Amino acid sequence: MRFLLETEHTDLANSIDSMLTRADLPAVVRAWNDGDRDPGLAVWARLADTGVTALLIDEASGGFGAGALEMVVAAEQLGRHCVPGPVAETLGAVPTLLAGTDRTDLLEALVSGELATLAIPDDVPYAADADAATHRLLLDGTTLSTGDVVTTHASVDRARTVSVLAPAETVATDLDGTAAFDHGALATAAQLLGLASQMLAMSGAYAISRTQFGRPIGSFQAIKHHLADVAIAVEMARPLVHAAALALDGSVPPGGDASRDVSAAKVAAGQAAYLASRVGLQTLGAIGYTQEHDLSLYLTKTRALLTAWGTPALHRARVLRSVTAPVGAP
Repeated sequence: MRFLLETEHTDLANSIDSMLTRADLPAVVRAWNDGDRDPGLAVWARLADTGVTALLIDEASGGFGAGALEMVVAAEQLGRHCVPGPVAETLGAVPTLLAGTDRTDLLEALVSGELATLAIPDDVPYAADADAATHRLLLDGTTLSTGDVVTTHASVDRARTVSVLAPAETVATDLDGTAAFDHGALATAAQLLGLASQMLAMSGAYAISRTQFGRPIGSFQAIKHHLADVAIAVEMARPLVHAAALALDGSVPPGGDASRDVSAAKVAAGQAAYLASRVGLQTLGAIGYTQEHDLSLYLTKTRALLTAWGTPALHRARVLRSVTAPVGAP
């Protein structure tokens, strides 16, 4: 199985990266933190203009009919730039879930740039960023309904809230939420991969510029080894994310399990991001704690996403069940 990206995927990543770089996302995130959603929603509007929100939506509803691989390429870039809002829900989970309904109006709304969030008790008990989402959905068992916000809680990530939803209007029934959960978890894994990559880049740049005893601190073995550990973790997680995307797109080898691959990717990407956050803070020192430094935006988002769309324990359990299941068991 080929895990290297094609030219079309690298072009997609580069175009998103270029657009988000021009948008000055650190300033956008800080505005979002302070309750000003307008700059962030303007970024989402530009993402919609480039087709990012339409990747998983079929052509009949105005989308591109792309696959999970394209989704993770985009989600990684949104993670690299710390884009606020319900990324995994809008890019992955909600389009996948709505594909099994006749609600083309909701799919067309996502294509146009409207944000959506989703809760799936018990695995995803809270809807992320319900205050910023136009569409709030709740999948309870096999019934999908719109959701009314009951309570909203702050997150360790100031650019993120989590809300408990109560069912309102029924949207569809007899739905299987497995694919939606897998796409949401994989989009979150891709975000974590992007966060890890950017924190590694920040740490490396600081290690080159910061001097101690007349030398860049990056020349000291202790710093080199820590950064090398992060680089290894990131590069080991990336093929797992891509392999899981291929599995969701149907490229499952004999005996394969797409849900298991998603869970393995989520665990690995989470571990890489967590390691990158710890090493980044150790490398930068106290400045990394401060809200004035961009690293703090990445530290808090990483901590929030580690348990989003399934805790590490949940995903490890899914991997364990798959690898210990008797041969031929469903």
